[in-house]
Amino acid sequence: MENRVADGNVERMQREGEDQLVVEGKVDWKGRKALKYKHGGMKVSLLIVAAFGMENMGTLSLAVNLVSYFNQNMHYELADAANMVTNYMGVSYMLSIVVALLADTWIGRYKAVVISGFFESLGLALLTIQAHKASIESPVCNVYVKGGGCEKVSGKLEAFLFIGLYLLAFGSAGVKASLPSHGADQFDERDPKEAMQMSNFFNCLFLGLCIGGAVSLTFNVYIENNNGWVWGFGISTAAIVFGTIIFALGLPLYRIHVARITNGIMEILQVYVAAIRNRNLPFPANPSQLYEIDKDKEAAVEIEYQPHTDIYRFLDKAAIQRNSDVEAENQKTPNPWKLCRVTQVENAKIILSMLPIFCCSIIMTLCLAQLQTFSIQQGSTMNTRIAKHFHIPPASIPIFPVVFLIIFVPFYDRICVPFLSRFTGISTGITHLQRIGVGLILSSLSMAVAAIIEVKRKGVARDNNMLDAFPVLQPLPLSIFWLSFQYFLFSIADMFTYVGLLEFFYSEAPKSLKSTSTCFLWCAMAVGYFLSSILVKIVNRATKNITASGGWLAGNNINRNHLNLFYWLLSILSLINFFVYLVVSKRYKYRPQHSAVTGGR
Repeated sequence: MENRVADGNVERMQREGEDQLVVEGKVDWKGRKALKYKHGGMKVSLLIVAAFGMENMGTLSLAVNLVSYFNQNMHYELADAANMVTNYMGVSYMLSIVVALLADTWIGRYKAVVISGFFESLGLALLTIQAHKASIESPVCNVYVKGGGCEKVSGKLEAFLFIGLYLLAFGSAGVKASLPSHGADQFDERDPKEAMQMSNFFNCLFLGLCIGGAVSLTFNVYIENNNGWVWGFGISTAAIVFGTIIFALGLPLYRIHVARITNGIMEILQVYVAAIRNRNLPFPANPSQLYEIDKDKEAAVEIEYQPHTDIYRFLDKAAIQRNSDVEAENQKTPNPWKLCRVTQVENAKIILSMLPIFCCSIIMTLCLAQLQTFSIQQGSTMNTRIAKHFHIPPASIPIFPVVFLIIFVPFYDRICVPFLSRFTGISTGITHLQRIGVGLILSSLSMAVAAIIEVKRKGVARDNNMLDAFPVLQPLPLSIFWLSFQYFLFSIADMFTYVGLLEFFYSEAPKSLKSTSTCFLWCAMAVGYFLSSILVKIVNRATKNITASGGWLAGNNINRNHLNLFYWLLSILSLINFFVYLVVSKRYKYRPQHSAVTGGR
């Protein structure tokens, strides 16, 4: 009898020990509870970093070089080519929020990445076929017609181009939407050690992007410019396929987030609908009278609980109970479109508080769009020789700051962050908002430097009577390395802002929006790209009667454009945006962390 009792105690202790190793809300690939010692962690997240790096390897060369493809191979005007690229990038980033919602509520993040990788590969394969057919069917264009360009591609070839391009946009959106949040799922925020590892993961994710980008900006761009776009698109296709396979191989080791039928965005909408419906109800004398579920009655069920705050009081109307609501509560069937929990209301307040930060990050993407479009065209007019028989493609100029980041990111993560933590007491060295602010001011400086470099470039063209030497028959006697200064500043800005925004959105978002929150960054970038296209058209229309070229950015001759003035405009807008950011970030209050509690504890 005593032996049986002892054996029972051992079994009970083993079960309790195993329960402590279970990761709440995560399962393995067979649907069983995920275990800390077996699933997730930093090692398996390296597969995710590698896959993200391969995705960037396949697509970054397109982001910086597609303008040349559209302008020189498909014969679109420069401004139209630039807008096509920014529209493509904008659609891709905007679609990320759609895929994130599907991943959260239906297919799950792992399946979303695999399916998106398939569509991304399909889009690139179609672009490969289109480039091959265009090289065969399009006539060689040697004579320039009135308007400064050859007849642009049309008909089936143009249709093929756009189908492939936007399949690529959809696939890239899915990977960007689901892969970072799936990586964050491999860590438990409630475990201090794993929470620190998650911060390291986001830095590693950026490092993976830099390494993949370095290969893309050198090898891929070289192939595109020297072996043709058929080979360029083909290699990008192979990179995406390989990256998807790398990611898929980690399935037995992943912690997989269970897709929910209800979605956090819908819960936020319910708060606004309920607040509008209850707008005429008086506030209770004590906030404790607002509706909240009884945690003590929710034994063994993990719930999220947020304390009431006094900001955005108009949203508290959603938690005011009517008599009918009290009766419904007793029956456990309150209508969520009429009555919301205090925690649900507080989550809506958090999202509303994050909105100004989201808006302030848009202008930075507007600046990035110019480095991927007009700056590449600047480089096409300059001396690209770096050795006696070697020329660097203009689209490869960002390689120098990227290589710097490959060295600097580990140094920042392993040396700077622990050093700063000693003084600030913050595990990440500086706060997420401080990191974002550093990036925003550096982006303004990068546009100012870009304007100064453009003045110098045009000055050299003027001194050598080469203002009308376009298309370029002979490069300007000015090294393309002058452009590296603007790329260098912006790359550092990107490191601070990119990682800062990812961490900020993921850590501050409500539990039900953890995965979708990483898409806030991509949505901000999407708006920035769309805004770039709109701004180019507005600037051209506003300046068409005050410049000989018909607008600051009109026509194909960049030597006759006023790109320097456009860069100064962006620098001023970025500086104004930074001061606005200082105001909104100072007013922002971080949400209480570790707000998930378990009933009965």
